[in-house]
Amino acid sequence: MASADASESAAAAAASASAAASAEAAGIVTAESLSTERHVITSIPEGLDEQQTEILKAFVHYDEVTWNIWFTGTGIEDTESLLTPEEYNNFLNNFNAVKDETTDGTVKVAVYSVSITSPYSDEVQARVSICDDQSEVVAYDAAGNDISDPETLQGRYEKIVTMIYQDGAWLEAGGETLSVNECAV
Repeated sequence: MASADASESAAAAAASASAAASAEAAGIVTAESLSTERHVITSIPEGLDEQQTEILKAFVHYDEVTWNIWFTGTGIEDTESLLTPEEYNNFLNNFNAVKDETTDGTVKVAVYSVSITSPYSDEVQARVSICDDQSEVVAYDAAGNDISDPETLQGRYEKIVTMIYQDGAWLEAGGETLSVNECAV
């Protein structure tokens, strides 16, 4: 019986992997296709239209690139094209203030919604509602000491991230934390 269960489990896993690969090949965005080893997208909303999907992909790319900078301490130049000029300056200032520090772990993000908030203005804006789970992230100083602050890291943060369409691309233009340790991924 255990052998049959194992075979069924393996077959289900293979079918799931095959379905995810087929979806990606067809251009369908899934949580799995947006995930990396350290930046895991746990869920995305169903029924997104083409523009919402474009916004989702731009948000995930921005979030992954910025987290990779915190993980590796390199690549700050890769963010300039993903942020508005004001947000880029804010990010650069934050990075320079702690550039001898690094982080390690995995960030998990559940995307609750993607909504366009000003579809008829010259500057189209969107809001991406997420739960940003940093509970597995640890911060280290230059000497390798754990300097994680549970007040600012290692929690689950419900956030709204604003994206603005400028010069043919969706850019991160700010965000707001709505709650701490109340959302779920």
